[in-house]
Amino acid sequence: MALAAMLIAGANVATAQVPPVASYQPKTVQHRPFWSQRLTGYLITRDGTRLRYSVLLPKGKGPFPTIVNYSGYDPGAIGGAAYLADNTAMSVNLDRTLVEHGYALFGVNARGTACSEGVFDFLGRDYGRDGRDAIEFIAAQPWSDGAVGMANWSWAGMSQIATAAERPPHLKAIAPGMVLGDARLDSWAPGGVPAPAFVSGWWEFLHDRWASVRTSAEAEGDQRCLTQVATNLRTAEANSVPGILIRHPLRDEYIEERHLAARTANIDVPVLSMEAFQDEAVTSRQGHYHETLDPARLWLVQTNGGHDLYESTRFRATLLAFLDRFVKGTANGFEKRPHVEAWLESHSAGGDWHAYQEAVQPGFTVEGARYPIAARAVRFALGADGLLSDTAAGAGTPDAYDYPRPGVAVDVDFDADRWGALPADWRRGSLAYTSPPLDRTLLTYGPASADLWVSATASDADLQVTLTEVRPDGQEMFVQRGWLRLSDRMQDDGKATALRPFPLDRPETMVPLTPGEPVLGRVELNKFGHVFRAGSRIRIWIDTPSAWGGYGFAPVSLPSTNKVWHDAAHPSALVLGVLDGRKVPPSRPRCGSVLKQPCRPDPLATAAR
Repeated sequence: MALAAMLIAGANVATAQVPPVASYQPKTVQHRPFWSQRLTGYLITRDGTRLRYSVLLPKGKGPFPTIVNYSGYDPGAIGGAAYLADNTAMSVNLDRTLVEHGYALFGVNARGTACSEGVFDFLGRDYGRDGRDAIEFIAAQPWSDGAVGMANWSWAGMSQIATAAERPPHLKAIAPGMVLGDARLDSWAPGGVPAPAFVSGWWEFLHDRWASVRTSAEAEGDQRCLTQVATNLRTAEANSVPGILIRHPLRDEYIEERHLAARTANIDVPVLSMEAFQDEAVTSRQGHYHETLDPARLWLVQTNGGHDLYESTRFRATLLAFLDRFVKGTANGFEKRPHVEAWLESHSAGGDWHAYQEAVQPGFTVEGARYPIAARAVRFALGADGLLSDTAAGAGTPDAYDYPRPGVAVDVDFDADRWGALPADWRRGSLAYTSPPLDRTLLTYGPASADLWVSATASDADLQVTLTEVRPDGQEMFVQRGWLRLSDRMQDDGKATALRPFPLDRPETMVPLTPGEPVLGRVELNKFGHVFRAGSRIRIWIDTPSAWGGYGFAPVSLPSTNKVWHDAAHPSALVLGVLDGRKVPPSRPRCGSVLKQPCRPDPLATAAR
């Protein structure tokens, strides 16, 4: 339910290529209290700011281990009237599971949000420091046994890596899902291409969350909270995230201060993380913060699908085992598990939104002893006549397309995974390169790179690369997308690999194009896992950034004729990571069953390019 309002609002403010989204109203659910006692109050941070909290205590005699939900949404009001009506950002069912499992559940609002005092400052340095103060406050309470963990996803996942980087003494473990590790490249400007639509919709969603807090405060007669909500709604506008992107369009000190992955190497507690490959809210990039952690203390669950899959009951069982081991201290052998579990071809037979997320199951899993799972780089050269080949070198004259003519929208609808309609001029505004039918099955995994030699008649342009599978039945299946602003093409040689581009993304490293002169632009396709079975073909589309999930882009608008070069001097290629020696199911999943990977009839099968 949390993402419904966000995506609908995001679609309303996106650019014209975003198709209309039907309103989605989740089924009304009325929960009963599942806790023995609810306590509310304010904790005081080191600088005197008062943060609103609500704690739900389990049945039985305490003190209890505690799990923290910390964000700017509505955690400080958990247990209130809106919460019991299922009007909350996270999952009531997950909270119930934790409380019934013997954990106290502590929700606290970030400064300047909902009923908490202070100045709103999204992902600012006080965010982690306040989290540290909250952990130590909890450990000193009479109902707490001093063992504290953190759970939940999205903003409540970012709070965990920000807090753990401050090393609070009583924090035992964190379980963050679906985070922004580097807000700029993960979400605000993937590949350097501004994507303002999502944050505009998210800002409306945040106001909706504070409205739910107001509902609970009105039911409780809490005038102090009501006054603070009204204050925060007014004062937060000065630091709104849409405003941040207007005032800080490039990476500067302000943006870098909110780069959480730059500090995650400080984390010294066990981490259970979850990420979704087609995450329509934060993408699967996550600042690559996992690489900064101790691999012996990191466990990662990855899956195809969207932002709210943290609700999966299959993942919940893993979460409980992790928390029991590292927060309660139960000797359950969790540390012997594989450190990576990738769910592929995940699907759901659930009903309403929460039930749908909870029922998600993988088609099969791939495991790894440590993160990352090493993949072999396989190169497919772009060639003449739209050929993508892993056996032949590139050849032929460059191919041209008109820019900017946005490509096809994908997965914009909240309650359905689907391709949008083909633009009327799609042949003029896009290029496609397709492999012959594969003579073997390829299990692809991890990030990938589209290394493209591109020229333009303008001084800058934005690229979108869409990776698909063309199945023998004539259906084309979405796999992943990536973007790049060509002026932001310079790479960080210390972080980039053959499979993962890593732009330097600093104003001083941005270089305009010389009209007509080809340059190498490496487009990162964020992490994914997908099986290309024998008989299928691999395809990439190259065009102008278009709507995907909650993302609506603001590409460079200067008209240009862009060319993709693929001769011996300009060897454009798609580089995929392949896992060898792994068993996969022999049959292709039914089209429409795989989360966030919709199918469509192959446009090139019925229309000449």
